[in-house]
Amino acid sequence: MAGEIHDLIAEVRTGSGKGAARQSRRAGKVPGVVYGGGAEPLNLDFDFNYLLKKLKQGRFLSQLWNLKVEGQDDVRVICRAVQRDVVKDLPTHVDLMRLRRTSRINLFVHVEFVNHAAAPGLKRGGTLTVVRPDVELNVLAGDIPEKLVVDLTGKQIGDVIHIEDIALPEGVKPAIHRNFVIANLAAPSGLRSADNEDGDEEATEE
Repeated sequence: MAGEIHDLIAEVRTGSGKGAARQSRRAGKVPGVVYGGGAEPLNLDFDFNYLLKKLKQGRFLSQLWNLKVEGQDDVRVICRAVQRDVVKDLPTHVDLMRLRRTSRINLFVHVEFVNHAAAPGLKRGGTLTVVRPDVELNVLAGDIPEKLVVDLTGKQIGDVIHIEDIALPEGVKPAIHRNFVIANLAAPSGLRSADNEDGDEEATEE
């Protein structure tokens, strides 16, 4: 079930406190710390450009990472905070938390739509409008689903797909506690225009 967990590479930072952190920044690094998981906190340094690229990819705080530090065992972590410069909005410090396989976390999982050819609404020229290509789920760190699958078989124009229409794996729960929309099948633009014209004519006659 577990999807691909991307590596997050760091190195051990010697020293602690504000002085050591400032020295790291002068050297083109971003200081950080990893804590929790029944182990002592470990001070880290991240290459600035490497970390900035990861941040720009999005959802850094809600993604599970495999932390790789030379001389240390790999460990699964999730980011709890990224401190930024108030003027430049660039990262100045990163807080990571170690996770056990039994830890519950929130993270985004991709939604995949299958059997397009078996959807009558799409055959008639309808459009699949995806509202949420990724869904935030509450999952066990050791049992993360690779994706959620939506079967479009039999779907007609006007059908709406909600989160409760998807069979979630055991132990997986939506992070949002309401039956939110994942996608819908919209009518072709020509059909929508015709419907609008009919509605206008009926209103005029009345």
